Amino acid sequence: MSRLRRMYRNETALPFSAIWTKVLVVSTILVVISVLGLFIRSLNLGLEFEGGGAWEVPVTSDLEADEVRDALRPLGLADARIQTGGGVLRVRTELTEDVQDQIDKGEKDAVASITSVLAELADPKNPDTSSVSVSTAGPSWGDEITDKAVTALIVFFIIIALYITVRLRWEMAVGALIAVAHDILITVGIYALFQLEVTPATVIAFLTIMGYSLYDTLVVFDKVRDNEHRLINAKLPYREVVDQALNQVLMRSVNTSITSVLPVISVLVIGSGVMGAVTLREFALALLIGLLIGTFSSLFVAAPVATWLREKFGNEGADKSRSYRLSEAVKRRNSGASAASPQPANPSIPPRPRKNRRR
Repeated sequence: MSRLRRMYRNETALPFSAIWTKVLVVSTILVVISVLGLFIRSLNLGLEFEGGGAWEVPVTSDLEADEVRDALRPLGLADARIQTGGGVLRVRTELTEDVQDQIDKGEKDAVASITSVLAELADPKNPDTSSVSVSTAGPSWGDEITDKAVTALIVFFIIIALYITVRLRWEMAVGALIAVAHDILITVGIYALFQLEVTPATVIAFLTIMGYSLYDTLVVFDKVRDNEHRLINAKLPYREVVDQALNQVLMRSVNTSITSVLPVISVLVIGSGVMGAVTLREFALALLIGLLIGTFSSLFVAAPVATWLREKFGNEGADKSRSYRLSEAVKRRNSGASAASPQPANPSIPPRPRKNRRR
């Protein structure tokens, strides 16, 4: 309990810099595994990106995938992706050019045929096509959305890099961008390894992860900048200044993560598990993974990268001059606060004269 109290009072003195090397090795391994997963298994892109058709229908009895495949074979859909279980039959397939042309012209004979077959499989005695949920999309729409997302991502990185460079330092900008790339790569790698479906909701979650990761990283770097006057006052090396800053923001990062993760878990459990909202599950799952990794990267990826760049390429003279200016500003602020005399509540009323004491 005493250790927890010290953590909440920011009285910890954890040697973050001493374990940076080991943690960065683990992060590098995770990134390599994620990249290999992307190349070997690739992403399971959703209907909106690949194009095609998706059907969902509740079933009253257990169906085998082979049984569904045999029923769809006369329609030329023997290679469709079929998922059974949980009382729901899901079929996902690419649409041929003829079927896509029919959809573009407003004719849905082929789609209606597939819907009728699935309705009969779900309930042979009383087939109901209205119980089948149908979604179709063309691949050109998915390509357009992907291009726009990539363009927005590049512009976002450029603007953030310029802002952090002007607001803080260039090495901090590099560390922050590497941390964001680290978070996105690992999150996307998990989706590739476990073949989780990537939908527009997942892309929105990825962008949210980037914003959260940058926020947490900027909090760390801002505290480092506030402590830079100690380079002159206490004659501390830069690593110790960063260690002190990380200890000061540790509980803030942990508390922010906890308050962010709890609502996401609620959305994941209640929205997906209880209410059956698939879109909420896709969004919340990506967000949960990214929030946890983002908190980790701000302490163990962004900070060590920025510190290494500062020690390797930093201008020592400029750093000392800037630290001296910060030190002088702190001294002036402290001396001004101590020298300021208390003001009366109402300056227009003169103070009462002091009475002479009788001897």
